[in-house]
Amino acid sequence: MYAVLDIETTGGKYNEEGITEIAIYKFDGHKIVDQFSSLVNPEIPIQPFVVNLTGINNEMLKNAPKFYEVAKRIIEITEGCTLVAHNALFDNRILTTEFKRLGYKFERETICTVELAQKLIPDMPSYSLGKLVRALGIPLSDRHRAQGDAKATVALFKLLLAKDTSKEIVTETLRESQNNQLEPKLNDIVESVPADVGVYYIRNANRKIIYIGKSKNIRKRLIQHFTSENRKSNRIQLEVKTVTFEKTGNQLIALLKEREERKKNKPKYNRAVRKSLYSYQLVSFVDDNGYVNLKVEKSIKNRAAITTFSNYQQAKKYLHQITDEYQLCAKLTGLETKNKTCSNYAANQCYGACLGDETVEEYNNRINQFLEKSSFINQTKLIIDKGREVDERSVILIENGIYQGYGYYNLNYQITNPEILKTIITPTSNYFDAQHIIQSYLRKNKVLKIVNLAPKTVN
Repeated sequence: MYAVLDIETTGGKYNEEGITEIAIYKFDGHKIVDQFSSLVNPEIPIQPFVVNLTGINNEMLKNAPKFYEVAKRIIEITEGCTLVAHNALFDNRILTTEFKRLGYKFERETICTVELAQKLIPDMPSYSLGKLVRALGIPLSDRHRAQGDAKATVALFKLLLAKDTSKEIVTETLRESQNNQLEPKLNDIVESVPADVGVYYIRNANRKIIYIGKSKNIRKRLIQHFTSENRKSNRIQLEVKTVTFEKTGNQLIALLKEREERKKNKPKYNRAVRKSLYSYQLVSFVDDNGYVNLKVEKSIKNRAAITTFSNYQQAKKYLHQITDEYQLCAKLTGLETKNKTCSNYAANQCYGACLGDETVEEYNNRINQFLEKSSFINQTKLIIDKGREVDERSVILIENGIYQGYGYYNLNYQITNPEILKTIITPTSNYFDAQHIIQSYLRKNKVLKIVNLAPKTVN
């Protein structure tokens, strides 16, 4: 659990500042579960430059509560939480100083979003809160007011959690929060996870990930783990200490995320990741007459493929499907070889490319319609689908035929602006199965929309 906060002060000499405003959002890593904000009477004058910066003046604070009057609420909302702030060293120092004046020792672990952003989003022109969130397309209202800055820090922290593919933030937080805790019951763990689509991480007492899974319903899947009597499930039941999770909003991102993180973390109770999920691929070539032909072949490393398949039967079925859908010649798609004309020609579903009756231009135009829709080769696409919340969308970026990663956005300009799009995408290594996972999913499932862009739109 996290307490994301922002504090405005009077300014002045080091350790003599007073708090003028505080905002705290209790954040469980996915949503805000509690919040507190208040002006505070610091009982000392505000420096003039601070008045100009924040708009908070001495007159506004005359009837505001003094710090000791809000101290109990601050303790309650931050209890058991890690403090998160943009420049956490400053906010934590101000809080501990105020509590020290009251004779109370205030101690919380802290996370600084400046340091996290520098690590997870390198090479940004500025890491000041205003410039950073603007570059990331995160809305920020009431700049230099506690509530506006704290709310923007929540959105920034949520984005940084998604970019932390090594799970260092969550693991370190668990290290602090689990000390001296009683062993949880399995049903308590089940109740702590949502009935949503996403990826989950089963961890042992040392916070080490021992199993990574994906599911349309994380809670239902965990119940299966904890009630099954097979050998692996029994071992997991004995070792599990806690389960963390990440909602993905849709199954496609869950598939991509689970595959990559299993390869990276190598959990002991997951099977070793196979070298490849596919063994056949569909390619194209131009014959001596100028017609574009299609061909199914065994997968060849580093050869560009239109799409890939787990087995030959799957490939043949797909080839029959697109031959009918685009009224292609069965000979030129490799389904028939013996006769002079294809069977589709006799059924009036082929316009005679096998005899040379249909012009190369007309035939290749239909092939190109198929390629534009189904191939990633030299194409840049945005795959838009549901996000983790109602007002959010997910985006998968394919750039020049290569899977770059995924991200989430709330406003359209975050994906129409190439620079912002680049920052909201969680980058990934272009592992060899990513294209197969995406194209296999798209053959069977609908997404909200696919946007075709000109190549090299994101630099």
